[in-house]
Amino acid sequence: MRVLNSLMLASALSLPMAGLATAQVLPPANITVTGEGRVDSPPDMATISLGVTTQGATAAEAMSANSAQLATVLANLKTAGIEDRFIQTSGLSLNPNWSNNYSSENGEAPKIDGYVASNILTVQVNAIDTLGGVLDAAVSDGVNTLNGVTFGLKEPKPLLDAARKLAVADAKDRATLLTGAAGVTIGPIMTISESGGDAPPGPMFKMDQAAESVPVAAGQVSTLVSVTITWEIAK
Repeated sequence: MRVLNSLMLASALSLPMAGLATAQVLPPANITVTGEGRVDSPPDMATISLGVTTQGATAAEAMSANSAQLATVLANLKTAGIEDRFIQTSGLSLNPNWSNNYSSENGEAPKIDGYVASNILTVQVNAIDTLGGVLDAAVSDGVNTLNGVTFGLKEPKPLLDAARKLAVADAKDRATLLTGAAGVTIGPIMTISESGGDAPPGPMFKMDQAAESVPVAAGQVSTLVSVTITWEIAK
């Protein structure tokens, strides 16, 4: 009987101790807030996607005509001041041109009516004030495909760092406001993570073939950073 009583007493004493151990492993109260930082700046570089599309009765004719026309484009770009290292082939294709002059009702199969060759270049322009002239030189003799212009920064890190600081400050302001309204205060940082980067501007160029040069509006480049921070709530 004494042994049984001892076991019952030991079991009763262990219950509150187990509850205490469970309470100790609970994570501390915390608050997670996302802050945003944005820095706008005029771009100092542009990237153009342009190219040449040609047709021929045979694949060889289409590709030969494309190569000759592209050679003119490359020469014009170099004359406009673009170095070879800033010109890169980003797309090359040769496809049959299927004729629509057939009747499926009569069991006729589609026929190839020549070939289409396309060669797309990515061109980096490192001086915004020369962009209009580069576009004009490219489209004046040779280019018949223009996919668009995007603007950017040659050295984005200083603006990224500035946006990071703004994002952290924004997150801290929000956390302080929320905890203050709840009657508590923030403690040390538990976790911090970052997302974001350059945000290209909207459409910023237009082409007028009647104009002597291509008008270009560079606008601004926005550098956006989001920072998510988790703070422990101070006791």
